[in-house]
Amino acid sequence: MNQVIIMGAGPAGLAAAYKLKQDKQVILLESENQVGGISKTIQYNGYYFDLGGHRFFTKFDEVNLFWNEILGSSFVRTPRLSRIYYRNRFFNYPLTPLNALFGVGIFDTVVIILSYLKSKLFPYPVEDTFEQWVSNRFGKRLYSIFFKTYTEKVWGIPCSQLEAEWSAQRIKGLSLTTAIINAVFKPKNSKIKTLIDEFDYPEYGPGMMYTAAKDKIESAGGRVLLKSKIIGVNHENYIIRSVDYSDSNGNVHQLAGDDFVSSIPITELIQILNPRPPAEVVKAAESLAYRSLITVDIIVNRPVLFPDNWIYIHSPEVKLGRIQNFKNWSRKMAPDPNKTSLGLEYFSTENDELWNLPDAELFKLAAAEVEKIKICNASEIEDYIVVRVPKAYPVYNTGYQKHLNIVKDYLQQFKNLQLAGRYGLFKYNNMDHSILTGFYAARNILEPHRHYDTWEINTEEEYHEMKKETASQKPVGI
Repeated sequence: MNQVIIMGAGPAGLAAAYKLKQDKQVILLESENQVGGISKTIQYNGYYFDLGGHRFFTKFDEVNLFWNEILGSSFVRTPRLSRIYYRNRFFNYPLTPLNALFGVGIFDTVVIILSYLKSKLFPYPVEDTFEQWVSNRFGKRLYSIFFKTYTEKVWGIPCSQLEAEWSAQRIKGLSLTTAIINAVFKPKNSKIKTLIDEFDYPEYGPGMMYTAAKDKIESAGGRVLLKSKIIGVNHENYIIRSVDYSDSNGNVHQLAGDDFVSSIPITELIQILNPRPPAEVVKAAESLAYRSLITVDIIVNRPVLFPDNWIYIHSPEVKLGRIQNFKNWSRKMAPDPNKTSLGLEYFSTENDELWNLPDAELFKLAAAEVEKIKICNASEIEDYIVVRVPKAYPVYNTGYQKHLNIVKDYLQQFKNLQLAGRYGLFKYNNMDHSILTGFYAARNILEPHRHYDTWEINTEEEYHEMKKETASQKPVGI
């Protein structure tokens, strides 16, 4: 039986292993002490904290089947409520026109409408940047209120330096015109079925799903090696022969394999290839950037704070970007019904000033900011934990695609290497997209006469929370 080495045990790596487990000898290598990647769940004093929010919804039957095979009845059906906090007021998210227009006041409402009309009469002739793409669909004023501040918090660069491709992936299919038509008239024959208003969620967070997947892989004979960091990928003539990894004690081991799946950051893969790639490939990889996440998870001595699953913080006077209310995802995330657990999300870049703040200083900042925006009093916070998540988001800054194409073209020459997942493809995939890339990678190994293109996943035209009535739910091999 051929041996497959999978680098990274996040959703994509686990999905690939799950698909391969009956036909191949599978070994997963994971640098962290638990599986799940950025979809793992942190346990602290009986509380469960998600790294951000991870909803379980998908257009793909195969992904749904995967989730239900693993957890089944351990899902809870969760109503969705998310809002934007701006100027001491809450606005619906996704934006609903009447709520947005009337919530900002008469003056801004008039300016928004005039700005929108101007964007229709004099649109940007090209849509290379996020600013141009959104402004053409919502007007410059609505863009500046509801898109600019939060987006720049997330990415740490001006919206004029962020590729339009990101907005096309995350808010495609939406415009002020279509939103008003669907909100006011709700046409029965619209191609757009709905924005999801509820979703599945594991009782104890997404980590429950991926830990269970690990157990099933191991039960089938696969191996999952935790605290095993890959430090070398050895190849010749565009065929990978083995990987080197260090264990928790710093000892170095080597594993040979027949096929390899990489879901580790593509920039790291380039750095650890042996022999080293050509200089232009290394330079291109070094030009790709990631944005990291810091979560200050707090336990608040109050039974109810707000009804939302999460809130986007657009107010520029605080650094806080988003708040997760885990009790509203699943009651079991917070064991004490008289208390509430929140995840306070800060976007950062590794080794910048915020990233390097001591935990106590990060908590001090977070406590002051949630009090400032009237979420709770700092004195009501009785405990906290800080989690740093490096390389959480690939940055679609201006020109990134040119650098990525150089790296991609080089790696596609390897005959027994499959790339999968958000990290492995340098692509801002949703969780279900990442799982599907893992399935495709596995199929390429199981069906070498066919080609399933992992790069083509998450390029559909419709918004990821919309679903056309005629849209196929089944992945198709190419």
